[in-house]
Amino acid sequence: MMTKQCFFCSQNLKTIDYKEVDLLKRFISGQAKIIDPRHTGTCAKHQRMIASAVKRSRFMALLPFVKR
Repeated sequence: MMTKQCFFCSQNLKTIDYKEVDLLKRFISGQAKIIDPRHTGTCAKHQRMIASAVKRSRFMALLPFVKR
């Protein structure tokens, strides 16, 4: 079984900024849900950082809460 490499670990990124909307859109489904780490291949540490950054950018109206 081959596991995916975490994108943030491979790029050696330490922080995930909520203002980087293009980066965060890669980890959001078509219905604006956060994609689980089994699909994206992110590690648990970075998945938590993604979740908080997405929630923060939703609150700041940079990303939508839902799509119709």
